[in-house]
Formats: sequence, structure tokens, C-alpha cells
Amino acid sequence: MTVVSMDTNVKAIELKDLWKRYKNSGDERARERLVVAYAPLVKYVAGRIGTGLPGHVDEADLISYGLTGLISAIERFDLTREIKFETYAVTRIRGAIIDELRTLDWVPRSVRARAREIERANQRLEAKLQRAPSDEEMAAELGISVAEFNDSLVQISTSTLVALDELWSTSDSSGDQVSLLDTIPDRGAADPQAVVDQGELRDRIADAISALPEREKLVVALYYYENLTLREVGEVLGVTESRVSQLHTKAVLRLRSKLSGELD
Repeated sequence: MTVVSMDTNVKAIELKDLWKRYKNSGDERARERLVVAYAPLVKYVAGRIGTGLPGHVDEADLISYGLTGLISAIERFDLTREIKFETYAVTRIRGAIIDELRTLDWVPRSVRARAREIERANQRLEAKLQRAPSDEEMAAELGISVAEFNDSLVQISTSTLVALDELWSTSDSSGDQVSLLDTIPDRGAADPQAVVDQGELRDRIADAISALPEREKLVVALYYYENLTLREVGEVLGVTESRVSQLHTKAVLRLRSKLSGELD
């Protein structure tokens, strides 16, 4: 997945020097320069998350939450690991924003409950039909009309954090959410089983995505891999941004229901 890079005003050589100064001697000035250099990552992630949130959620607040994640990423990043910092930082930034939004608990319980109902209904129907169920089949399973089903998708997409990224997280021994990237050991202490487990998880997610209906699969590809906005995806598909949001929500709920037992 492509993400924006650090501040282009800071040359790679200077960045390398800043990292060495901070990690070797705890130079606070160097840390501040690193925060400034990688700040565009925070704006990028906040913008991506903000596109699916209600209008009253201020992007400036999301950026503030994300900065906490960036600082944590800089403090915890291990230069000896074979992971690009930008990739590592995006996970931390996103996690910090999501954690703060969850703490605020602004999502109605009824919306959370309906999302879980849709996931369970999809799981039952996929097991029964051996394919992704249609909107009509989902509505019938839920005991509602297709219009009510689509309304539920709109409420979920605009009121909660439904994102494919969350499928890539797991819990550590303390119960905290950590990125799968955090479970990759360094070269000096390789754990073959962890590498195998991670590879298997990636394969399961890839298989689950390939089993999605074509339009939902295309939304996932354009949004997550081509980094288009929901509006831009709508222009490609010739539908409204609201419809893209519905398709995105359905895709992620399908993936969650399919993988929920495997990711426990």
C-alpha cells in the first residue's frame, strides 16, 4: 500500500543523521525535527479516516490525536528492523486516532449492534450458500427491506470506524491493540512460526478479498491500494460517493464476518 512520504524538505541524509542522534543519545531536538519531517503522514491518515466520519468531527482534532501516534512511533521504532518507518508509523497514527475516537464513544449503540447483526447474518448466509449473499438475501435474513438494509449501511459507514486496516491488528499479552508489523521479529531473533503465521493470515485476507462481489472488490482495490478517495472511486465506478460508502461498508463487514473466527 502506497502512502505519502515524509517532508521532502528534509533530505534522506539529514533524516538518517536525525535518527542516529535521537536513538543514540536521546537528542530531543532531533526528535522534534523527526516529528516535523514526518508530520505529513498524520495529515494523510487523518484525511483518510475523516472521509468516513460525520461532519461534526473536526479534522484538526484527528490530526492532534494522530500526532500522539507519530511521536509514539518515533520513540518505539527500531532502526535495526527491516521495516520502513512510514509503514510502521501509519499503523501507529491510525491506531492513536481510532483509540481516541473510541474513548469519546460517540457511536450510537444501536448502530454498533446493527453492524454486528449484519456481520453475523453474512456469516450464516455464506456458510449456507457458499458464496457472498446478495442485498436481497441479506435483507431477508435480517427481516428487513432492502431499503432498510441500505439505510443501515449508510448509518454504519457515517457513524463508526469501518476499515479494512483493522483486520490487520491483533492483541498483545496486555490486551493492547498492536499492528501485525509489531509482531515481526528482527533478524537477530527470528521466530519462524511467527513469520509463517503472518503469511497465513495475509493469505486468508487475500482469499477473502478475492471472494468479494466484483464491485466491492474493486472498491477495496481502488481505496486501499490505489489510495483514491471515496469521491474518486465513485467517479471511476460512475456512482455517488454515498453508494461507494455503502459498497465499502458491505465489503468490510463481509470480510470481518468471514475472518472473525480466524483472527481471534
